Amino acid sequence: MKHILTICSLLLLALGAYAQTVTIKDRETREPLEGVVLTSETPRVAAETDRAGQAEIAAFKDSGRIVVSRPGYQTVALSYAEIAARSFILLLRAAPFEAHEVVVSATRWRQSPGDVPAQVATITAVEAELQNPQTAADLLGVTGLVFIQKSQQGGGSPMIRGFATNRLLYAVDGVRMNTAIFRAGNIQNVISLDPFAIETAEVLFGPASVIYGSDAIGGVMSFQTLTPEFSLSGGPSVTGGAAGRYSSANGETTGHFHVSAGWKKWALTTSISSFDFGDLRQGRHGPDDYIKPFYVQRVDGVDTVVTQDDPLLQVPSGYTQTNLMQKVRFKPGDKWDLQYAFHYSETSSYGRYDRHNRLRNGLPRYAEWDYGPQKWMMNNLAVTRDGGGALFDQMTLRLAQQSFEESRIDRSINDAERHIRVEEVEATSANLDFTKTLGGRHTLYYGAEYVSDDVASTGTDEDIVAGTSAPGPSRYPQATWQSVAAYVSDQVRLSERFVLQAGLRYNVFMLDAEFDTTFYPFPFTEAHINDGSLTGSIGGVYRPSSSWVFSANFATAFRSPNVDDMGKVFDSEPGSVVVPNPALEAEYAYSFDVGVAKVFGDSVKVDLAGYYTTLDNAMVRRDF
Repeated sequence: MKHILTICSLLLLALGAYAQTVTIKDRETREPLEGVVLTSETPRVAAETDRAGQAEIAAFKDSGRIVVSRPGYQTVALSYAEIAARSFILLLRAAPFEAHEVVVSATRWRQSPGDVPAQVATITAVEAELQNPQTAADLLGVTGLVFIQKSQQGGGSPMIRGFATNRLLYAVDGVRMNTAIFRAGNIQNVISLDPFAIETAEVLFGPASVIYGSDAIGGVMSFQTLTPEFSLSGGPSVTGGAAGRYSSANGETTGHFHVSAGWKKWALTTSISSFDFGDLRQGRHGPDDYIKPFYVQRVDGVDTVVTQDDPLLQVPSGYTQTNLMQKVRFKPGDKWDLQYAFHYSETSSYGRYDRHNRLRNGLPRYAEWDYGPQKWMMNNLAVTRDGGGALFDQMTLRLAQQSFEESRIDRSINDAERHIRVEEVEATSANLDFTKTLGGRHTLYYGAEYVSDDVASTGTDEDIVAGTSAPGPSRYPQATWQSVAAYVSDQVRLSERFVLQAGLRYNVFMLDAEFDTTFYPFPFTEAHINDGSLTGSIGGVYRPSSSWVFSANFATAFRSPNVDDMGKVFDSEPGSVVVPNPALEAEYAYSFDVGVAKVFGDSVKVDLAGYYTTLDNAMVRRDF
């Protein structure tokens, strides 16, 4: 009898374990749906289906409302008991246009866009595969809401709502990518990301300093890379993909490979991509300003102007790039989730085509003007804890170390002296984020952040004829930029139709710089900044029905002076030189947004948004 009871108990346990895995399929085709997101406010948990359409939902057991959503499908809300009553099998109905169709991380936590007062655009993996972008900058352009500026092929500087470069913020897997040398001129850092390794990309429009701190004035571009998935079956699961591409416009040859392996508690993801872009051939119908029917080549020690057979070919503009990513995920129990990620990206040198297009005395102005190899490396450890009692429902600690290197190489035609300027940034950061549901109506998001950037800048002047080199002036001082902040945001669900959200952040920023007066007679040798900034936001979302959404939001943002603002010395244009200013203060933005979205049936969606932004105490160039 004891053996029979034991066997029955084991069977019941097995059935209970099986019942905790939900399978989600398309209602018409009965095909499993990958990427379906399940979220619950009480308890505060989230899950996402794998390639088999399955997700582990044991943590949702006490939830009375689980939101199930996927782009292109109708969003449904069910209790855990209702899902169990359907034998843990859900069928979603296709809906091309849904007023709140995906879950995003505008607060660093998963939310429905219908609960976010700010405008958010999401690029899914399906959309990325359809558009097949060559770079991550091109991926952002897929939204149609982000303008991408390119001075050369190896570029891509996003612009959002009239703001660009150091007034926008980049985040990769929740980690800040902006550094203390992000400049006002166009930057190319976004091309360091591998478009094949991006799971989703989100663009949050307007100020977001409450969550992201300095620089988040015009918007935030948040990239989530491929996430290792655990096996929900008894054995290991292995998935992967590969891609190859050739493009005739620039002779591109690209190869990509990724593989994921998952077990019950361990999961791994490896991604490798190689890009080789030849010189870009521009179209026949367009402005003549960029047509340059020549290039400079050094032949037998002499700079020689070579006439191109094809004047539409932009020489030099080709470059190569390699991206590597390795992720390891470990889940020791139901409450802990640990993820380690390693990212590495490196380009070859590539020509700045607009500088090669300049003339002087009837000859090309430069024999060389290249950006040196752009390198980026990140080590990122994320530790998530579910269930913290009275203090939090979920906690995430992100520890990250990043290394950046960029350089500029230029030499005038028929001049033996080559100028090399190299900048290196060592960035470390720590983010501690919490979320807590109070009383069923309030959801608190709060946390703290520390960021430190160490900037090392060197200059070298080479004599390419004599084969000698000597120290030259650096682009920046040797400097350290630091930021310490705490924030809190409260989302209040006043009713099923109306959500209000408000937040505050206080940020202290510090900058210490040492100037070398060997080459420039500065009236100072050191500069120090120690100041603080208070920012806030308040907004609401009203949904009178499933097809209507109204939103409004007021927010402030700031940008603290960085090393590029305060300490740069460079020749910005012929006859002008930018000099340091150690007396800079932070700039502030004040912005008001309104939005209306309406879905008509299954075929038409109208989404209107308006905004007004004022920038105060803007850091701009002025006569010295």
